Amino acid sequence: MNDVVLLTGAGQIGMAIARRIGHGKKIVIGDKNIQNAESISKIMTEAGFDVEIKECDISSRESIKDLINFAQKFGQIAYFINAAGVSPSQAPIEVILKVDLYGTAVLLEEVGKVIKEGGVGVTISSQSGHRMKQLGAVIDEQLATTPTEELLELEVLQQENIDDTLHAYQLAKRCNVKRVMYEACRWGEKGARINSISPGIIVTPLAIDEFNGPRGDFYKNMFANCPSGRPGTADEVANVAELLMSDKGAFITGSDILADGGATASYFYGKLRPE
Repeated sequence: MNDVVLLTGAGQIGMAIARRIGHGKKIVIGDKNIQNAESISKIMTEAGFDVEIKECDISSRESIKDLINFAQKFGQIAYFINAAGVSPSQAPIEVILKVDLYGTAVLLEEVGKVIKEGGVGVTISSQSGHRMKQLGAVIDEQLATTPTEELLELEVLQQENIDDTLHAYQLAKRCNVKRVMYEACRWGEKGARINSISPGIIVTPLAIDEFNGPRGDFYKNMFANCPSGRPGTADEVANVAELLMSDKGAFITGSDILADGGATASYFYGKLRPE
């Protein structure tokens, strides 16, 4: 049976990564919006890839398990790409925490149970988690190690402690990076690897929502005044993922790669530094 590439999140970044590693493999795409999955599947199928799709809501453990069971019909899951999520302009605080934070944690846990020996995964986080102030060792450990079904009960994640949807998103992405570190230790028992990528502003439909949302000017200023002077592309994120998911990245696990055109550096030490 084929090695299976499991992709959650039918968007431009997930597709770009799947196209890099998916040739000769079965690619299974899960997305809550089945129309998104159909659209990405059509593009990839017409380019010669072998794709199956299934509806999946990553805020539900049962939905994640159903997707995994579906994928296993075609072989062993050897590659995992999580590019699912919602942005601060797309959802309220509760949904951001349930999808981006809890959902990612459950995915890492459940895929880790079935990943093929020697397999590899990557999850898409965000520069936002790097821009937020440090939370301290105690909260970092809580985000990393708290059992998934108890995560949303943490004090730091209660709504009265969260300023707005952007703050919720930053907390979710900080948690993603910490969960990857924790789960890398579990995945390593199978010789498998898991890493995260924290992109900056990448031109995707999600980013365009942000450009046209209440923080649009903030984001446009960010890429105009970061060292690269521009937003990135999905293929530039895929360049990083291709390294992490290939033998050339065999010594990299439990890591987060910041790929943001220097925006975070500029936020702390350059033109984007808050007054």
